Amino acid sequence: MELILWRHAQAEDGSPDDARKLTTRGLRDAALVGGWLSLRLAAQPVTVLASPTRRTRQTAEALELPIEVHPAIGPDATADEVIRATGWPAGREGVVVVVGHQPWIGQAAAQLVLGRAEYWPMAKGAFWWFAWGKDDGPAGVRVKAALTPELLR
Repeated sequence: MELILWRHAQAEDGSPDDARKLTTRGLRDAALVGGWLSLRLAAQPVTVLASPTRRTRQTAEALELPIEVHPAIGPDATADEVIRATGWPAGREGVVVVVGHQPWIGQAAAQLVLGRAEYWPMAKGAFWWFAWGKDDGPAGVRVKAALTPELLR
């Protein structure tokens, strides 16, 4: 199984929080990252899980794949809840893309790499891509990619 943790792209300020939509830049960044990911995901099964918020669903739509809106990965989720929702490390076939929020995106990335949830900053629209296998490092985790929209421009 592989896991991509993708932070939603830049969103407008305002309330209610769950209705905030992506800015023009956010839409552009989501399309850029989504296009890059789509090229690399084309030949394998992909499950896309998105937080129920509008901005995460808009970000996920850039992949042009079916999206499962998952209440357990909303803005107030914990790293443990998110990782459990994905089925990591071997609960699903192919790649699971999770589109969500800080601080749990960074905390989940830290938990996968370090074995404990720490605060790791993560730019809007950025993602971490992890693979798991018995030959991948001491915890079975390998970082395949970590990119921001700025690096793809």
